[in-house]
Amino acid sequence: MTSRLASHPEGVQHTRQRAWKRSVVNEIPLHHVFTYKEVDRAFWSEHLEDWVPARIIDAHVHVNDPRFQIETMTEEMRRSSWVSEVSDKCDAETAERCARITFPNREFTYVAFGHVDLGWEIEGSNEWLRIEGIKRGWHTLVVTRPSWVAEQVDWWLKKPGVIGVKPYYTLIGYANDWHTTHLESSIFDFLPHHQLELLNDREAWVTLHVPRAERLGHPDNQREVREIRRRYPKIKLVIAHYGRCYTLPHAEEGIVPLADDPGLYFDCSACLNPDVHYLALKHLGPERILYGTDNPVFYMRGRRQWKGRTYINRTNYPFFFNKEREAPEIEAKYTLYMYEALKAIRGACEKLGLGRDAVERIFYGNAGCMIEDILVKKGEQPASQTGRQA
Repeated sequence: MTSRLASHPEGVQHTRQRAWKRSVVNEIPLHHVFTYKEVDRAFWSEHLEDWVPARIIDAHVHVNDPRFQIETMTEEMRRSSWVSEVSDKCDAETAERCARITFPNREFTYVAFGHVDLGWEIEGSNEWLRIEGIKRGWHTLVVTRPSWVAEQVDWWLKKPGVIGVKPYYTLIGYANDWHTTHLESSIFDFLPHHQLELLNDREAWVTLHVPRAERLGHPDNQREVREIRRRYPKIKLVIAHYGRCYTLPHAEEGIVPLADDPGLYFDCSACLNPDVHYLALKHLGPERILYGTDNPVFYMRGRRQWKGRTYINRTNYPFFFNKEREAPEIEAKYTLYMYEALKAIRGACEKLGLGRDAVERIFYGNAGCMIEDILVKKGEQPASQTGRQA
């Protein structure tokens, strides 16, 4: 009877409606269309409570105030990529509240930056977030325009609360299809040498989202990352999202060749793949990986599946991209993407036999040491004296 019902479109819809009604009990709003449910509390209790460290630095989170969005997001623009569809504006108060909910009884802080999109007023957004960060014990990266002269970058780096920059290829020039127009650019097109020279002199933090469809493994990305490390060795260079290596083949091509550089760091944000986490930890070691979520994107509920060099995002919300739904009884068990990522990191650490010291380095120590080095050079308060209790 159940299988016949589930195979009929109307039966599936009724089953989903009943599951939704059950799920709204004790449901807490998070952000956008996402909520925190009993299934998430249970998942945290079973898989994460006894393992996630007491102190956390989320080294990759997007925070912005809606008033700085100067371009109206059309439905066509929102549907242009799955990220655009799930990533709505998240202000500082919401980001802090969500951290308290999703990291219960943990001390946390952020390395935060705004939206890397010319549909936003970049300078105003940077300043707003800097001030909000100081209030909350966060540290901020300035979203940079490639057209800025070195003196403009220096002006921002001297401001309290700023520890570095977040360049991005979408800032090369305006485009409606922002995620593809400049994808094949050189890193130096959006992170030019005159800015790199200044960042090296200031020993600043740079979170680098690599371009190109082939991700970090593209030969030009490999060459350019090595060039940055050779010419500007004092920069605290953090490759975002493991270099966008979300599948094992991409990780083997992108991460492994750069494992011989002990001064190159990676954040693990937006990666749910247990095999990628294992490979990264095995070749890089826990001392070169920084924990990050990529929130608000990873408040999405569901799971990710991989096949070769591709992946599919599963979720229970009827987004435009969500064409291949799973059975209602499977969707009912979905938890937050950020929790699935944490479980994957735990599995990789345990498979490698890593102890508490190693885990704490990933979640706090590595980023904390980098932040403290920068703040000491600037004459500001050490990172160890900041943070909020969730």
